[in-house]
Amino acid sequence: MSLDDKRAAMLEIFHESRDVFMLKDIEKLSVKKGIIQQAVKDVLQSLVDDDLVRQEKIGISNYYWSFPSEASVKMESDLKKLQEAVRAAKLRKVELAAAVEVEKSGKEVSETRTLKVKQLEAIQTEINACDEELFKYKDNDPKRYEAMLKAVKVAKSAANRWTDNIDCLMSWAKKRFEGHAEEIKNLFKENGALDLEPI
Repeated sequence: MSLDDKRAAMLEIFHESRDVFMLKDIEKLSVKKGIIQQAVKDVLQSLVDDDLVRQEKIGISNYYWSFPSEASVKMESDLKKLQEAVRAAKLRKVELAAAVEVEKSGKEVSETRTLKVKQLEAIQTEINACDEELFKYKDNDPKRYEAMLKAVKVAKSAANRWTDNIDCLMSWAKKRFEGHAEEIKNLFKENGALDLEPI
């Protein structure tokens, strides 16, 4: 049996009996209808997922039921939704067709329009060429140049500040460790600190 056949057979069990079942009862009746026992849970779950069979947990047991009237009510509800969707789609189609007509007006093929389209394409090509030319000179951009000047000033200020700090540190070390001025000078020289000069 295919899945659809199994679903139909199981629904038939519910609709013929018009009763409420537990899983073990459905398994027994489903086997009689030709559904293998291992497939019963999956088929039942697919019916529950599609709202064709109701499920309710009472205590520790699950109960299942499906009445023919519920199926017809669901089908009618689905049909109304689909009809409403079709109506909305048709309305949207009419709106889009009207919008297309509005957009087409004034854009009929003519010599004037063709000439203007060619002019637009020529201007577009010229703009693209200018953009490419401008890109070649991006390194000479005044804003970029100003930003570099500011960065140089900041770097210069920082370098001078560190040079002053090294001079202060050296003076402090010479005072603190009197008599070792040459050793202190050599220590600073080894670390490259004395190579720095104010800018």
